[in-house]
Amino acid sequence: MKLMKLTFAVICAVLIASSALAMDMKPGKGVTLNPARATWNTGFFQEALVRRGLEELGYTVKKPKDLSNPIAYKSIYLGDIDYWCNGNFPLHDAQLPKNFEKRGVILDPIIKAGGMQGYLVSKKEVEKFGITSLDDFKRPEVKKAFDLNGDGKADLTACPPGWGCEKVIARHMEVYDLAGHIKPIKASYEAGMASALGAFKSGKPIFFYTWTPNWTVFKVKPGKDVMWINVPAEGDTEAPVSGIEGAVSDPLRPGFVVYDITVVANKTFLEKNAAAAAFLKSFRLTIGDVSAQNTRMNEGEKSDKDIAKHVDEWIAKHQDKWNGWLDAARKAAK
Repeated sequence: MKLMKLTFAVICAVLIASSALAMDMKPGKGVTLNPARATWNTGFFQEALVRRGLEELGYTVKKPKDLSNPIAYKSIYLGDIDYWCNGNFPLHDAQLPKNFEKRGVILDPIIKAGGMQGYLVSKKEVEKFGITSLDDFKRPEVKKAFDLNGDGKADLTACPPGWGCEKVIARHMEVYDLAGHIKPIKASYEAGMASALGAFKSGKPIFFYTWTPNWTVFKVKPGKDVMWINVPAEGDTEAPVSGIEGAVSDPLRPGFVVYDITVVANKTFLEKNAAAAAFLKSFRLTIGDVSAQNTRMNEGEKSDKDIAKHVDEWIAKHQDKWNGWLDAARKAAK
């Protein structure tokens, strides 16, 4: 009986060893990849994570080129770039080359509805005053609560001149007749948010525009500290969005385009590299992951060495998920 047990154990060990040998741990060995990344550093983290995964699969991954959106999509279409992890759709639809789908692929989202934009208000005041939309800032008691400089208007930490969001906010002020009730503060965004957060920590209300992923929603968390509010239905040109954490309603009318964050890749590259394709298709993050890392960058940890350390720490914290992506990629290459 002991001999039978020993023999069975040996057979199992051999089978396990054979299975490991059958799975090529470095299916990308000998293949060099050409990635790109966004020109905004809040998108660097996902590129660095993907690069690390592909390197573990044996690929040689060149230093990413920092490209503007239209140039990145054209480069992917032409085959000069294999992939980038900073697609924002439908926001970037108009920036794609004609017939892009013939040579390029937009993969399923890394973060579904990850590109959220809108107005956030301190939860305490939302509940105290029953705030659900920008229209509520026309009410005297609400204006007074958010008037931090005594000019009779609610103070909104907004966008500096020249930013796309600055134009949308200006349109909202006009369309919803809010110019006499809300004062958008258009100074440096980081300086404006630092001042607003300082006031919030001292117990004062906060009212600001932001987008995700972004360090702001790590400092004050939607649903816990602040709430997303609506723009009025009349004049809203954007579709309502469902499933937004920390929203005052579901669906929510944020007044801005909400987009998915995706990997975009060259079709031929995906067809020739099954392991890379499987890894890219598996790759997922959360708003919390990216916002936490963006916060560290905002606080000074923004060198390539710092970002590599953030990647190390994220992998260590999510080792099972990471190994699952790598295993799926290796199996796809068999």
